[in-house]
Amino acid sequence: MGKKFFIKTFGCQMNFNDSERIRGILRTLGYEPTDRWEEADLILLNTCTIREKPDQKVLSHIGEYKKIKEKNPNALIAVSGCLAQRAGWELVQKAPAIDIMFSSFNMHQLPELINQAQAGYKAVAILDAPPEDEDKVWDFPVERDNPFCAYVTIIKGCDKNCTYCVVPRTRGKERSRSLESILDEVRKLVDDGVREVHLLGQNVTAWGKDLEKPIPFSELLYEVSKIEGVERIRFTTGHPIDLTDDIIEAMADIPQVCNALHLPFQAGSNRILELMDRKYTKEFYLERISKLKETVPDIALSTDIIVGFPTETEEDFEHTLDVVRQVEFEQIFSFKFSPRPGTPAENMEGQVPDEVKTQRMSRLLELQKAIMSKLAKRYEGTVQEVLVEEIKEDRKAVGRTTTNRWATFTADPSLLGKIVKVKVQKATPFNLECELLEVVR
Repeated sequence: MGKKFFIKTFGCQMNFNDSERIRGILRTLGYEPTDRWEEADLILLNTCTIREKPDQKVLSHIGEYKKIKEKNPNALIAVSGCLAQRAGWELVQKAPAIDIMFSSFNMHQLPELINQAQAGYKAVAILDAPPEDEDKVWDFPVERDNPFCAYVTIIKGCDKNCTYCVVPRTRGKERSRSLESILDEVRKLVDDGVREVHLLGQNVTAWGKDLEKPIPFSELLYEVSKIEGVERIRFTTGHPIDLTDDIIEAMADIPQVCNALHLPFQAGSNRILELMDRKYTKEFYLERISKLKETVPDIALSTDIIVGFPTETEEDFEHTLDVVRQVEFEQIFSFKFSPRPGTPAENMEGQVPDEVKTQRMSRLLELQKAIMSKLAKRYEGTVQEVLVEEIKEDRKAVGRTTTNRWATFTADPSLLGKIVKVKVQKATPFNLECELLEVVR
């Protein structure tokens, strides 16, 4: 019997893509996946540290997973990702059951780390900066969750240094992957049946600026679209400063680029934005949104918002609500400010009481609920293109529109992986109930 592995992933799409690559690495070592951690020989937690809550969850899970060593003393517990990079040996001291630790810098060293752990050593490899051979990770296969939609990491790290954020510390400076390497992976994905490509980066629209011969991100979009078989292109997450006119125009010009965009604004108050060191104003953000809506027909927008940043007043928060009202986001990801160790915002004066954050969050979510209900009604009676990602036993097909809305309808299993046209019969904030019209391709 081969050895088995179990992976628990926290955080963003970058982490989920890293987990897909880790699965590929473990497969090359002869490991097989299992959905039950109790029967694993290797348990790996791929972590996030953007807020305090995920940190606590990781420690809780390790406390549960260490029980495996009672029946399988040779079982290994590994921790990877951003919490591993930020906490290092401090985390091992809190959770001695950890056998292996590494970050996104050195995923490619996992085979060597497993060998060290099996020899009885604590295999902790946390680096101050990415190693020279970091790009070796692209040589390993990726085992995806979705056969038709694939994440492709194109840039790592971030140079923005927002005062609340640990990403520059945990992911390092921006490092763009070469154009050739990206296009080579996309070609292989298409050959494997992938129809939708999702380009990823902590600051995805900054891709290409640090290459020896700089290339604009918009040019990458054109190059990916030229690959035969690429039906859809998405990208996440960009910074408003880097959303230049040429990118917006490329989104409108390239048929494969989906009319959906995630663009964090974090706060509506210019005073708070300055304290966050976001380097733009409320007016600049709204101008970018106006340009998007004017250039890309029926674009669907989503965003990130931090509630209760230090010194945030009621007037500051009203500016945030004003942006939400003006833009009408299809989806928001909102978080109460959580001080992160080592960031400038951690020790800022004027920390907002938790009860105030909770009250403001409730008001924000109530506003967003009304907006989502209003936007949903706009879909009723419209015709949408959907990529069929799953067909369940009752012949219920599940897929997403180009605006990233989930849609369900009755379909034959032969339509799995096809792009179809559907008519929306009923729309709710979280699903479109549709009728199948025709197969597009």
